[in-house]
Amino acid sequence: MTNQREVDVVVIGLGPGGSAAVRTLAEAGLDVVGIEENLVGGECPFYGCTPSKLMIRASDVLAEARRVPRFAGAADVRPDWAPVAARIREVTADWTDDDHVADLEKAGATVVHGRGRLDGPGRVLVASHGATTTYVARRGVVLGTGTAPAVLPIDGLADTPYWTNREVVAVTDLPASLVVVGGGPIGAELAQVFARFGVDVTLVETLDQLLGKDEPEAARVVRSVLEAEGVTVRTGVEVGRVDHDDDGFHVRLDDETLTAEQVLVAAGRHLNLTGIGLDTLGLDEDADRLATDERMRAGERLWALGDITGEGAYTHVATYQARIACRDLLGEDGPWADYRAVARVTFTDPEVGGVGLTEEQAREAGIRVLTGTSDVSDSSRGWIHGAEGVVKVVADADRGILVGATVVAPYAGEIVGLLTTAVHAEVPVAVLLEMHYAFPTLHSAILTALRDLA
Repeated sequence: MTNQREVDVVVIGLGPGGSAAVRTLAEAGLDVVGIEENLVGGECPFYGCTPSKLMIRASDVLAEARRVPRFAGAADVRPDWAPVAARIREVTADWTDDDHVADLEKAGATVVHGRGRLDGPGRVLVASHGATTTYVARRGVVLGTGTAPAVLPIDGLADTPYWTNREVVAVTDLPASLVVVGGGPIGAELAQVFARFGVDVTLVETLDQLLGKDEPEAARVVRSVLEAEGVTVRTGVEVGRVDHDDDGFHVRLDDETLTAEQVLVAAGRHLNLTGIGLDTLGLDEDADRLATDERMRAGERLWALGDITGEGAYTHVATYQARIACRDLLGEDGPWADYRAVARVTFTDPEVGGVGLTEEQAREAGIRVLTGTSDVSDSSRGWIHGAEGVVKVVADADRGILVGATVVAPYAGEIVGLLTTAVHAEVPVAVLLEMHYAFPTLHSAILTALRDLA
């Protein structure tokens, strides 16, 4: 049975961006329907940002306690995963989305659990509870279907009970040993977490450095810290095959086979673009991203946001794009999309905060580049804190402005805010050099890096 309903806007995919769009449009008085096949709220609150940061916070507390002998006396540290698992179950409400649904319904929206599929401009077919409804959107459709963990083309892997980010957040008992496949932000963060809880961790990365999209100076600091904390790091190696038997997992590398109780695959995400009807608008569902203009328009009466746009798989990018799409749908003026100063943070300890272009990206863009660096441990607060880290700034020599920066330090995600403002607002380096930097602070290392530009 097929029903038809006319509304103002249909939003397919209720992750952070889609949910923000639904709420904004509904509060503006539009008749809005939000469609979500899985959990309303998306990956971030249930399988990503929130549960992983609870894990990271717990491991940071353990690490800080282990630093007591160096700074303040003695401490007896006995890790226990039970409080971590309990906090995750609490914050995810045992992976139920009632609160997220209620929030959107309170704003005046209709929420439907089901699979949405485009059926031409402004039309969406939704299969839910055995029935199909056709929604006809007067203004248009917002698409925010996100990503899912990719099945890596590794021989044997698909036939094993490996973990992805979705399984790992629900863990109640830790393995004795773990191989983490993927040395990007998620892999590095979780490798450190489990090592701090006493798991024997090996981190495997195909590229020659960890955090392949970040500055090599940042990668070197993170690798050094992980290895000091007991993580075995293997870079520049390929995983040829994965098997599983009564003895655990067997991970075949180029020159050896690793055996571990569990494997976590933290590499690769698959865009959720297949089978959602993009072809009915003349769009390619096999593309590596859904291209959008500055107003987030992706096609006829179609707006897109979040991971599928390829502008950064971050919650803050998705919600930023939701604000822009809503402005356009509501007939408001800009500002429109600007990605020059997208900030990013990897929550290892120390954290890695970055914004804008790396040195390599700036050179590839044809910019005449100047770089400056400073060692965080050489700053007064860094020395007091016993911190490892680096600040690197990337400047356009012709325009005299920063186009990118990276901070590796405790609370780097907070420190990089100053540099994000500088890149976004194109603050002249000459102005940054004459600002006041409070002493003694970690962020004062930025001034040293700026002076190094000369």
